[in-house]
This record gives sequence, C-alpha cells and structure tokens, in this order.
Amino acid sequence: MIGARLEGMLDGGPVFEPGSVWLVGAGPGDPGYLTVNAIRALQQADTVLHDALIDDRILDLARPEAHRIFSGKRAGIHSIDQAALCARMVDLARSGQRVLRLKGGDPMVFGRGGEEMLRLAEAEIPFRIIPGVTAGLAAMAVASIPATLRDVNRAVVFATGHAAPDTDETDWAALAALGQPLVLYMALRRIDGIARELIAGGLPPATPLAVISSATRPDEEILISSLGAVAEDRQRYNIEPPAIVVVGDIVKTRERLLRVAPAFAGAIA
Repeated sequence: MIGARLEGMLDGGPVFEPGSVWLVGAGPGDPGYLTVNAIRALQQADTVLHDALIDDRILDLARPEAHRIFSGKRAGIHSIDQAALCARMVDLARSGQRVLRLKGGDPMVFGRGGEEMLRLAEAEIPFRIIPGVTAGLAAMAVASIPATLRDVNRAVVFATGHAAPDTDETDWAALAALGQPLVLYMALRRIDGIARELIAGGLPPATPLAVISSATRPDEEILISSLGAVAEDRQRYNIEPPAIVVVGDIVKTRERLLRVAPAFAGAIA
C-alpha cells in the first residue's frame, strides 16, 4: 500500500518540460533526505549536471540514458568555471534537453543557485527551483544541536567562510556583536583566522563551537570545541571538509542531552 502511494506521488507533480532547467537540492548527503520533487526531476532529466559529494545512490535514481556531467566546485580541485557552466546549461536547454542542475543541500543557500537562476532568466530559459534540506540545518539536527532554543537564542545567522573574489571580507566583528549563534558553511579551512576575528570582536574564547564533518554520511564526525581551542583541536582530531561549523551556546545542548539521557547516547550522532 505504501509503495503504491509513493509511486502515485512520483507520477504526479510538476512536469519537466524539454528546453527547461531545474535547479534541484539533493540535501546534505544521505539519500533519505531527498524530496519527492527531486526524485521526480532525476527520473525525467536528459542531462544531470551534478556537484561534488552527491551520493552515487542519488545519481543512480536518474534515468539510465541520462547524461551525467560532473560540475562540482571544491577547494583545491579544478572545476568548470561558473560562467561556462551557466552557458552550458543554456546551450543544453536550447537544444531541447531537460537539464537538471543537482546541488548538495539547498541550491539557494550558498549554492550559486541565485546566479544560475538570473542567468537562465536573462537567456529566457524556463526554470524551476526545487529546494533541498540545507546542510547547515541538517548537520545541527543530526548532531542534536537545535538551530533555535527558546531560552538561548532568538535568531540564527548563516554565513560563509569562503571569501568570493573581488568582494569584501565578512565583518566577523559585526557578527560577533549580534550575540546570536553562527552557522558557517565552507569555513573549516579558514576557521583558525575566523575564530581569532570573532574573539577580537568580543566573543569569549570559551564560546562553544561544533564542527560537523560529512553530516548524515557514514563517515560523519562531530568535534565539540570552543573558539579558543578549535585551531588546536581540529589538527589533533584531523577533521576534514566538507563541514559545518556552529558557534554559540546552542552547541551546549548536545552535551546537556547526553548528560541527562546517557542511556540514549548510542542513538545520538
């Protein structure tokens, strides 16, 4: 019965028209976080331009005849230029293909989805956005760290640790002054300097910090540290990207949960 209902859901929904592009979020890694519309897109696409770190089990949901093109961007790895990638999407769509741009997390959260959407609109290419579970929220959830906690914070700030060319550096002192938790994408390689700037901006060195590497994947790692100790700790434990960094008192919730419910420790990531 459940299988039939799922098939019915997949058969309905938006139709992927030839000559259009869908910008689709694949979620944080585990295929279980895919949306139904993302699966619909995979089953209809003619060409899939996919990011790095997309699980093979997700890519295998595409039609067997669909053409896969690696289009990922990772630090230290040569990848297709963004302008060339956008031009390629436009050319493929103009040739009548159904083009799926598959991104980790959510395409509109530090995923260049906004740039690609604007380029498609300029070229008069029909497009659709399929949101995904963004890595920042998923990473915190699986680590038992709430994004918001009523008696701790009233806001949460998403920021990138990766400085784009020809743009001003993030004003870390201004973010420190907000007194709200920070969720940092693509920040691990620069976390030593970022931590120093946050401390210089007024955050105590003892401010709790979590590094969640490869969230939701089998090789997931969680490091609990502090702003003052993270530089040493990440070297000691050899934590590697991709990772989400969480800064603020919400990080304490994980330790509190494990303390009050030790019997559940094995069930907590």
